[in-house]
Amino acid sequence: MSRQKNTPLPEVNFSEDGDIRYLHLATEWIQGSMLIDKPYDIELEYVQRMMAWLLFMPLAEVKGAHAMQLGLGAGTITKFCYKKLKMTCTAIELNPGVLHACRGWFRLPPDDERLRVVLADAAEEIRSPEWTGVVDALQVDLYDHEAAAPVLDSLDFYRDCHALLTPQGCMTVNLFGRSSSFDESLEKIRAAFGDDAVWAFKPTREGNTIVLAQRTPQRPKREQLMEAAERIEAVWGLPATKWLRVFKPYTK
Repeated sequence: MSRQKNTPLPEVNFSEDGDIRYLHLATEWIQGSMLIDKPYDIELEYVQRMMAWLLFMPLAEVKGAHAMQLGLGAGTITKFCYKKLKMTCTAIELNPGVLHACRGWFRLPPDDERLRVVLADAAEEIRSPEWTGVVDALQVDLYDHEAAAPVLDSLDFYRDCHALLTPQGCMTVNLFGRSSSFDESLEKIRAAFGDDAVWAFKPTREGNTIVLAQRTPQRPKREQLMEAAERIEAVWGLPATKWLRVFKPYTK
């Protein structure tokens, strides 16, 4: 999450529906979720798609790689990368209430040598030299409390994201928003990363569109992607083979 200076932070609360717990920021809009009996799984379809960078990383290199999340939400991606993928994880979150909720209600583990939550404005924090060129998987899901549009969506922001990545690193971005323009956002990402570096999913039923951008463009053959998807599905249970039906390289 990010915000304008001096804007009050929204209240954080949660609700439950059956076996699912939801995070809210002072509205009915869902900011994240957790399966109560399986707190380290990924429940929402769009969040599963945020893991599409796995298609481009050899399975043997995932453990110990560095994943960064901009916007903690319910901690879903951070928990999955930390617990299931055994990665080093950094999450950047503006609202201390969100971190408190994740630790109290959503089973986010405490910080340790592989997990660090930084309370900061993501736009400012990612410019720190500490993060330049060290992130293998960058996941961006930054929305205000009304989920109206991404709060960080400028060309400069995407250039800063590009600078975070290792040579083989990838960024995934959630571009859901009632008032956002997908085409304008996609053009900014393309301008920051290059035409050949951008991939996109079709929207989910709820309207979330996940875009992936690579630091170093790769265009594997479909057979290679299917082999990677089958491994992802077998090892981590993500529906990766289904992704390939709705995941394509960006073309003008």
